Amino acid sequence: MEDYTKNERKDIFSQSVRAGKRTYFFDVKETRNGEYYLTLTESKKQFPEGKQPYFEKHKIFLYKEDFTKFADAFKESISFIESKQPYHPEEIKDEHETNSFSNINFDDLEK
Repeated sequence: MEDYTKNERKDIFSQSVRAGKRTYFFDVKETRNGEYYLTLTESKKQFPEGKQPYFEKHKIFLYKEDFTKFADAFKESISFIESKQPYHPEEIKDEHETNSFSNINFDDLEK
């Protein structure tokens, strides 16, 4: 077993999901006694007026004894939403599409 500092945990596996202006991180880590756990992190870049941008992060720590209960509640919640508001991928616009610009005729600017 490796020697850990106070807050350092060994990273075992990591995956990220970009979702619009947010990024979700799924990180499997190892405790000092060799047990795996999952951290779910939501990260969103903030742009406060007159200040430096920063990433706002929210974390959830999920331990293996809770995996089944968490997964069941997650699936049930998704099923409920989908039954009330079915998912239609064609209705979801890519972030780049929502930031489109109108056509500008530069000849009009000289008038």
